[in-house]
Amino acid sequence: MRFAVSPMWEVGTSLRLLASGASGASHAVHGRWVEQVRPRLAASGLDRGRLAELVPRRGFVPDFLNPAPDGPAPTLERELARIVASSAAAVRRDLDRLEEEQGGLGPRSRALYADPRAHLPRVAEEIELYWESALAPYWARIRAVLDADVLHRSRRVAEQGVAHLFNDLHASLSWSDNGVRFALRRGALSRGTAGPGLVLLPSAFAGPFPLTRVAPPEPPQVAYPARGTGTLWEPRAAAPTEALAAVLGRSRSRLLAELGSPASTTELAARTGLSASGVSQYLTALRDAGLVSAHRAGRSVLYARTTAGESLLGAGSGPDVGAGADTDMT
Repeated sequence: MRFAVSPMWEVGTSLRLLASGASGASHAVHGRWVEQVRPRLAASGLDRGRLAELVPRRGFVPDFLNPAPDGPAPTLERELARIVASSAAAVRRDLDRLEEEQGGLGPRSRALYADPRAHLPRVAEEIELYWESALAPYWARIRAVLDADVLHRSRRVAEQGVAHLFNDLHASLSWSDNGVRFALRRGALSRGTAGPGLVLLPSAFAGPFPLTRVAPPEPPQVAYPARGTGTLWEPRAAAPTEALAAVLGRSRSRLLAELGSPASTTELAARTGLSASGVSQYLTALRDAGLVSAHRAGRSVLYARTTAGESLLGAGSGPDVGAGADTDMT
């Protein structure tokens, strides 16, 4: 048994959430994220493309979209390479099941069925576009929650054993008779037909119930709601920038503080009163220093604080963090 963090599990589960129809205001956990991301997908057409056909609002998601992680934290590029390398037989088998459950396939999925080798790279390209628009600008914060979950549960295994881990992982999972019981899984899952081992994957978007993938000879995967997801998008106190201004300069430190939510150069110029060219110059400097990252979202480029940027801003806030609230995601 091992833990892993998988970008592709977050791709599929987050896209399903966006397709659910729940508005940002009504969504209990991911409302702020939904409000920011859904308009970008609609503008780019990603909400009606190849990936949208492959990830229905409910039911089966093709197994080839979630290859078993080959390490504790595979990159998106690594997972996309394995998706593109999927066998034609595996792709068609998954699409047969998808068609049976959904009552048909969309036109892009039918083209994929006819020629997997030609169309899998296009699927991968669309996944990458979705990632850059919907997840990459927020990945530092999401990844911190997932890593914290793995650390917490790994300690619990070391201190109290595997039985305690599964009995605490989710109400639908339990450990008894030297085996894991899945109360809500459709169909039996036996050790002899499941493949070797077990991969546990914390997910920010998988809730409220664990999701399973069983595709022998690969090990079974269980994606479960990560601890801390409920507070993922909560507003954080805005940090004063005076201490950082002496090091970074007032404009750069102001922009770093403004990136509580991913924003474009135009948006940051409007917020700060700086010229667009000046904002672009300062962001380039911050990016070169590893404090912000840039992500293509349609025709715009969104800038976001990196983990290093978050740490620096927190270190520079001094003892007076709490003077004012940031109403956006950080």
